[in-house]
Amino acid sequence: MNTNYLDNNHLVLVGKITSEKRFSHEIYGESFYIFDLEVPRLSETFDIIPVTISERLINDEELQIGKKIVVKGQFRSYNSYENERNKLILTVFAKDIIFENDIEGKAEEDEEINLDISNEVILIGHICKKPIYRKTPFGREIADLLLAVNRAYSKSDYIPAIAWGRNARFCDRLEVGAQVKAVGRVQSRKYEKKYDDGTVIERVAYEVSISSLEVIDENEGEGTEIEERETAEAV
Repeated sequence: MNTNYLDNNHLVLVGKITSEKRFSHEIYGESFYIFDLEVPRLSETFDIIPVTISERLINDEELQIGKKIVVKGQFRSYNSYENERNKLILTVFAKDIIFENDIEGKAEEDEEINLDISNEVILIGHICKKPIYRKTPFGREIADLLLAVNRAYSKSDYIPAIAWGRNARFCDRLEVGAQVKAVGRVQSRKYEKKYDDGTVIERVAYEVSISSLEVIDENEGEGTEIEERETAEAV
């Protein structure tokens, strides 16, 4: 069993702070806060991604709107019970943060920080629902999948992801329980939620857009790569 949880779920984001921090929760006397990070795409648009951070990592003088930072951490999920229904909440959990004045120097020392790649996440997990393959109205192939990614203390994160093109066609053949390694980016996506009374509310979904995918042979500890990076689909 893969128990290296940092390898199971690891990301690096480079972006600009777009909100004040707001209180999230407290565990064993340690307070956690959330702020929004604007992360650019290659297409010159951007994603707005929520980041959860411990009070121990906060520097109030540099954690200000408009400041550029690097966040290293994990993409996590938790359940929120509201309106008598469970809702899956997704957030980036920061394990380390590099503030604007230190970015250039840290990038030279840390090979994980590539300022030309502002958003990369690596997940190793199991398919926990049969992937859904479909085509968009414009004929693009897409597959929705849900990955269960092991975390310490017998916990798991349930991460929604999407694959495109040949990756999507391959996902359609994956069985529940298959272990895969996915490399991609965290993206935000707006959609409209329609209720029975006719009310329409705009919401934001978060997911991983997969750029490369690999099936892992758990017996051998090795993977079989099934697709090269599809840069046109990943932006």
